[in-house]
Amino acid sequence: MTASAVHGAPRARPAAAPMLSPGRVVLHAIPWLLVIAAYVALPDYLTLGTNVLIMILFALSLEIALGYAGIVSLGHAAFYGVGAYAAGICAIHFTNEPLLGLLFATAVAAVFGLITGALILHTQGMTLMMLTLAVAALIAEAANQAHALTGGDDGLQLPALKPLLGLFKFDLWGHTAYLYAGAVLLVWFLLSWRIVRSPFGRSVNGIRQNPRRMRAIGAPVWRRLVAAYGLSAAMAGTAGALSAQATGSVGISSLSLLTSGTVLMVLVLGGMRRLYGAFVGAVVYVVVQDLAAELDPFRWMFVIGGLLMASVLFFENGLMSIVDIVGRARASRKSPPACGPDRGPAPKVTP
Repeated sequence: MTASAVHGAPRARPAAAPMLSPGRVVLHAIPWLLVIAAYVALPDYLTLGTNVLIMILFALSLEIALGYAGIVSLGHAAFYGVGAYAAGICAIHFTNEPLLGLLFATAVAAVFGLITGALILHTQGMTLMMLTLAVAALIAEAANQAHALTGGDDGLQLPALKPLLGLFKFDLWGHTAYLYAGAVLLVWFLLSWRIVRSPFGRSVNGIRQNPRRMRAIGAPVWRRLVAAYGLSAAMAGTAGALSAQATGSVGISSLSLLTSGTVLMVLVLGGMRRLYGAFVGAVVYVVVQDLAAELDPFRWMFVIGGLLMASVLFFENGLMSIVDIVGRARASRKSPPACGPDRGPAPKVTP
């Protein structure tokens, strides 16, 4: 007998994680290079750019819940508004340190998401969708009634924030706010990228596709959906806190159905189950909205509606489908023909 037979064959080492090719690394770097380029090349539009970055983060939070976990939510603005109000209350009554306010708002939104998720995620389909809408409506009414804490219809006006990290002051031109929002977005994006490719993320994606089969193999379906919902709520709360800190105010509109519909529209426009779909959808929506409202303040929603209809009708999964179309076209050009150009058609084979 050989030594390998006596001692047993050596255990195979686990396969290393696949590395990104240089081309894909460049593709992943392009959005972040554009964020930096916009800061340098468009200094007069940094306030608009900050709104774009916040909308990207908000859409990314809904992507986790809807795109990967399959939780259809019509009230995602509840977490956005809770984060915004938490940041405002923290700045007024506790501390106006921006990072502490951001962490406080994120934690409050995450806890709120876990509690409401534990209550409503026993349901599914139309019932779940209506419950998410009911939760948002209850929170909006509570914020409207708690005038002493939230300001009611008048909202909250935040005091001037302390310099970020004690070094960078929030100026009127939005330089610090833009970089601050970009850095927070980068942290959340990297965390989301890691989560959706982790065993937890893949199991949540499996639950979206077939919850009965995942339950049959022993996956804790409800607990993982609640965890994904809480993560999504935390991200939305961060986006709301960034909005409150960047604008210096919080309004009851942050909890409205229109806000929930806007972020859903952004996600559908960009493309679901693609993290960069939030980038594409948010940029296109905010820029088109700004240009259309400047041209006609009363009919700009016609432009947004037409753009959304065109995206749904002509692209399979939002504007990110353009990347797939271009990739397939390049692959078809690079693939060799079935028969060489000098060989002619393949001869027929008779039995």
